[in-house]
Amino acid sequence: MKKRTQPYISQSLEDTRKFAQEFLMGISRGEKGEGATVVALQGDLGAGKTAFVKEIAKILGIKETVSSPTFVLERIYEIPKSTREQFNFSRLVHIDAYRLKDETELAVLGWDRILVDSDTMVFLEWPEIVPQAVPVNAKNISFRIVREGVREIVAES
Repeated sequence: MKKRTQPYISQSLEDTRKFAQEFLMGISRGEKGEGATVVALQGDLGAGKTAFVKEIAKILGIKETVSSPTFVLERIYEIPKSTREQFNFSRLVHIDAYRLKDETELAVLGWDRILVDSDTMVFLEWPEIVPQAVPVNAKNISFRIVREGVREIVAES
């Protein structure tokens, strides 16, 4: 059974960055299992999923502009050598399943190949559309709009 953390209330991008830093440090310190580290991100449109991934990318030292993969489905970013050792990952893969019919459509993105790479961290938005593809050991984070500018973030481990 997955354990839920207490809800984290974000009232700014800086708050989201603090949560992202704590989350990233937690999974970087943890024992790396076989295969990619998958983080399933749930929440309504505009709830903060992509904003969270952008903050993760900044912390990892990714200089490229990180944008939503809604229309391209997948974006892959190389993590700079300067931060690889600290965080234990070399690639960040950001996938948005919003426009997919089901998990079979992940095959064109090389999903099976992505999952076996233990140096890869995957952020999957809209995992509820592709539930059979989400590994049982995936980390789960849900985002909820509380009101304008305020989000509730809940992580499960």
